[in-house]
Amino acid sequence: MTRITRRTLGAALPLLATPALAQGGGQGGFPQRNVTIIVPFAPGGSTDVLTRLMAERMTQTLGRPVQVENRPGGNTIVGAEAAARAAPDGHTLLMAAGTTLTVNPIIQRNLSYKIEDFAPVTLCSTFPFAVIARHDGPRDIPALVAAARARPGRITYGTNGPTTLTNVAMLMVLERLGVTMQDVTYRGDAAQLNDFLAGNLDLLVVAGSTALPVHRNNQGRILGWTSAQRVPSTPDVPTFAEFTPGLEALSWFGLLAPARTPPAAIEALNAAAVAALGDERIRDRLTNDAQFVQGSTPAEFSRFLAAQLEAWRPVLSRMEVPLN
Repeated sequence: MTRITRRTLGAALPLLATPALAQGGGQGGFPQRNVTIIVPFAPGGSTDVLTRLMAERMTQTLGRPVQVENRPGGNTIVGAEAAARAAPDGHTLLMAAGTTLTVNPIIQRNLSYKIEDFAPVTLCSTFPFAVIARHDGPRDIPALVAAARARPGRITYGTNGPTTLTNVAMLMVLERLGVTMQDVTYRGDAAQLNDFLAGNLDLLVVAGSTALPVHRNNQGRILGWTSAQRVPSTPDVPTFAEFTPGLEALSWFGLLAPARTPPAAIEALNAAAVAALGDERIRDRLTNDAQFVQGSTPAEFSRFLAAQLEAWRPVLSRMEVPLN
C-alpha cells in the first residue's frame, strides 16, 4: 500500500462550520471551560499515553485544563459515539485511531456514527505494526517464510480481533509473502503477550509501544515492521516492504471534534495540538514508540481520512474481513 503523506493525500472531506463562539473565557473566547479528550480505549495503552502527554501540553497553550476521559468498548465505537453526540462547541474531542474511522465505517453495517459526524483537528501520528518471533523461532523474514511453507496454517500469531487493523495488516503480510498462518484472537496486547512469553504463541503482531520492550528486553525478536521505511529506534530491523516491495500497513492517531464545531475553536485546538506535537519530550516519546510524528492542518487531516477510506476499502474486501 502506498504511504500516505501530505503530498499524496486524496480528495478532502467537507469541513463543516458554524458561526464563531461567543466571546469570553480564553483568548478569542475559546475555551470557555475545561476541554475533555475522549480516548476510546482503556487507560495505559499507547493511545491513552499519547493523549495524556498532549493534554498536559495543550493545557499550557489553551489556558484551561485539558482532561482525558477513557471510554473503551465496542472496537472504539463507544467512545466515538459519545464524542459525535457531544455539543459542537470544541470542549469535547475524540482521540481516534485507525480502527475508529478507517475500519469501522467499512465493516460495521449499522455503525452509530459516520465520518461526517466529526470535524478534523489534526493528525497526530502514524505507526506500523511489528511481527515478533520467540528466540527459538525464525530469526528473520526469509526463515519465517520457509517455516510457514513447511507448516502451512500451523504457525500461530496473536491479534486483537479479525476486524482490527493489527489483524488486517498481518493478513496483508501473509498474502504478499504467499503463506498461511493461524490467527489467535486476544482481548488486548497484555493477554497475547503473556501467552507469547509462556511459549503458547509463535508470533506477536503489535504496535511499537508493546513490541519495543519485548525486543529490547530480549524476550523476543522483531522480524520486521509493516511500514515502508525503517523505524528510527530500530535501524537494524528491516521492513516487510524490503522483501515484498509496496507493502505498507499503518494505523494512526488523530484529534477530532464533533461536526459543526466553530472554526475559531478548531483553529485554537489545532494550534494547541500541533504545538504539543512539536514538544521535544512528546516527539521523543512517540519516536521511541515507533510512531511517525505528524501534526497536520484540519484540511490535511480531512484529506488523509478520505484517502485512508479509499485505500483500505478494497483491501478489507479482498481480505474478506467479516462484516459486523
